[in-house]
Amino acid sequence: MNQDEYFSVHAGLTINVERLADGESLPDEPAFLLEIPPLFRVASECSGFEEGIEQSLGKLAQKDNQLLLDYLKAQNNKINLLLSFVLSQQDNPALRYTTETFGASQLTFTATQPFQVGRYTRVKLFLDKPSAAVYCYAEVTDCREKGDTFEITLKYIRLQEDDQDLLIRAALYVQQKLLRQRAQQRTENQ
Repeated sequence: MNQDEYFSVHAGLTINVERLADGESLPDEPAFLLEIPPLFRVASECSGFEEGIEQSLGKLAQKDNQLLLDYLKAQNNKINLLLSFVLSQQDNPALRYTTETFGASQLTFTATQPFQVGRYTRVKLFLDKPSAAVYCYAEVTDCREKGDTFEITLKYIRLQEDDQDLLIRAALYVQQKLLRQRAQQRTENQ
């Protein structure tokens, strides 16, 4: 599937965007994989484990083991809270922005300064659901002036496949949440 085929959702994720310095080049794939901070690797692996475990927990629910299921969910929630806290320590306030949209191929955000189209950036995305963080490189593909700010579009250039899956799941979660809210509003308005 071409990266352009992934949909984006309107949601505010905390991100860090660092412009590559003049003369700094985009790392090749092996160098990129070695550069990913260990905490980001752990978060990605934990999120992958969680997806498989959710299916197993669904089978437990069918077998009337509600006490065990509740206990396991509570433990999972504790681990996710801890992971979210640890990941938040990787957030650099000097590089912090909030997405306008995000998906598995690109993201947009607003900045007070323009970004040069065609330049590369190092990006950290902090996801709420699933609790994880993504480390990648992206290219500035658009920079549009909007009043006294600039809307920047970044297309991912170096992104692990597992992290792309995380972004797909996060976008689907946001989409499902928005659809449930709309359905509830329609029900309330009737």
